[in-house]
Amino acid sequence: MKALLFSLFLFFPVTGFSQSSEAEYFNLDKDNLAIKGYDPVSYFVNDEPLEGQKTLTYSYNGATYRFTTQANLDTFKADPVKYEPAYGGWCAYAMGKGYTADINPKTYKIVDGKLLLFYNKLFTNTLPKWNKDEANLYPAAEKNWADKSFDR
Repeated sequence: MKALLFSLFLFFPVTGFSQSSEAEYFNLDKDNLAIKGYDPVSYFVNDEPLEGQKTLTYSYNGATYRFTTQANLDTFKADPVKYEPAYGGWCAYAMGKGYTADINPKTYKIVDGKLLLFYNKLFTNTLPKWNKDEANLYPAAEKNWADKSFDR
């Protein structure tokens, strides 16, 4: 019986234990938390992004998002594509250059209604570099993300 179960496992692998195919490209922590726990809706409705609460979460596309209010959670649920970060939450500048880099959730820009996040640690902030060459970096980032043609 054990041999039969083992051979069935080889020919019919168990699914449902891995992240979605998209999520494997996302910038998530070990618990699948996106944007380092910041509320994705807060970027659009507040003067600055806010950290979400552990008690207000929602999973979408394999990523777990936290929210500051039930209203923000409901807003996200109604249109998650509008509020999830572009490029899986990786640095937009890096994506434009063809690689991934972590982000600082407080360094961001909204372009064409998309939330773009940027690396900003120590003495390197990629947002000013993005702003200087956005006309080239933005289409490159869009293409690299769509084609999944970037180094991870």
